[in-house]
Amino acid sequence: MPVVCLGLNHKSAPLAVRERVVFSAERLDPALAALAARPGVREAAVVSTCNRTEIYAVLAPEATPAILRRWLESEQALAGDELAAHLYSLEGREAIHHLLRVASGLDSLVLGEPQILGQAKLAYHSAARAGLLGQILQRLFQHAFSVAKRVRTETDIGAHPVSVAYAAVTLARQIFGQLEACQGLLIGAGEMIELTARHFHEQGLRGLVVANRSLERAQRVAGFCDGHGIGLDALEDQVARADIIVACTGSDTPVLTRETLKRVFKSRRHQPLFMVDLGVPRDIEPSVETLPDVYLYTVDDLRGVIEQSRRSRAAAADDAEAIIENQTDAFMDWMRTLNAVGAIRRYRQHAERQRDEALAQARRQLAAGHTPEAVIEQLGHRLTRKLLHTPTMGLREAAREGDARVIRDSHRLLGLDDDEERDTDE
Repeated sequence: MPVVCLGLNHKSAPLAVRERVVFSAERLDPALAALAARPGVREAAVVSTCNRTEIYAVLAPEATPAILRRWLESEQALAGDELAAHLYSLEGREAIHHLLRVASGLDSLVLGEPQILGQAKLAYHSAARAGLLGQILQRLFQHAFSVAKRVRTETDIGAHPVSVAYAAVTLARQIFGQLEACQGLLIGAGEMIELTARHFHEQGLRGLVVANRSLERAQRVAGFCDGHGIGLDALEDQVARADIIVACTGSDTPVLTRETLKRVFKSRRHQPLFMVDLGVPRDIEPSVETLPDVYLYTVDDLRGVIEQSRRSRAAAADDAEAIIENQTDAFMDWMRTLNAVGAIRRYRQHAERQRDEALAQARRQLAAGHTPEAVIEQLGHRLTRKLLHTPTMGLREAAREGDARVIRDSHRLLGLDDDEERDTDE
């Protein structure tokens, strides 16, 4: 039962495709319930972010990753040919290695960004609620979290505050220079917007407004950076005053449209507007970029800024890759032990039955008045004879059949020392 991974990410698919495949937090649980009902799916978890949607699964022997592709197409109402060119499928060691890289931030658009670990944990908890975490994926995700922690603490991959949010702020600083004279507007109130707010605050942005459907959440995020929060009903007025807008919500439809911006721009008198859309699906209508004095960037447009940080982290990435290679092998070793679990359990149960029978007989002898010394001596002989009977008979059968491999492997399985045996023979 190998682990499989089916998915797409920022390297295999453009934003226009990724935004059609992403699962919002509200949709993920019912989608997983539908996946759990699919025959052949034994375990599964879905990591879905602005830069990737990946399904990790353990399938029945007769099932193939195609069952995961059909589920994804069904849930997102997509035709097969719309995804085929962008999907990748990994199995066994490759899938395990990939998840460890993802959780550690090595497969992210921003090398080493820490947000993906939290998103992987959300995938883990969603899978648990759906009853889709079994022995293998539960162990694998816990292992991935542990490896990500090691990468973060044992290398310099997280030495600098680099993320998509940080890249957006860096780009704004490159365009405006000092930000003390700029007014910022953040749309949304999730982790990415909170991180963006903190970065802008550190750069000395003159004023910051956070807009969100939930006024309470907007005010909470704004409170981290001496800004103030508003509801989306007041959004248009704030757009008219803003120099910088960063949007990242969970909305399935744009929260800022071209028509809204056209109305707003009548009062702006050609004042430039820098906009960054970090949402997937997009929060700002793409046609907005055709308006004069608007400079609109998406997640994919930040690659140039991000590449600079990638080069500075290259040495740390090499150290992280070495940890991940080693820990992938460690998990594969554990997976291989699962093949012997049934045999080990049966052999242990057999030995425990032999022990219980020998103890019962020893107690009867003690009750009959036999001396403890005699009973203990007989107990030792009886246990030795019973426990050695089955492997001894197997070795004799192998010798009769000339099966040298079984005899050779028995030395390793039984912990025998070849040198010691040769000394005895001499």
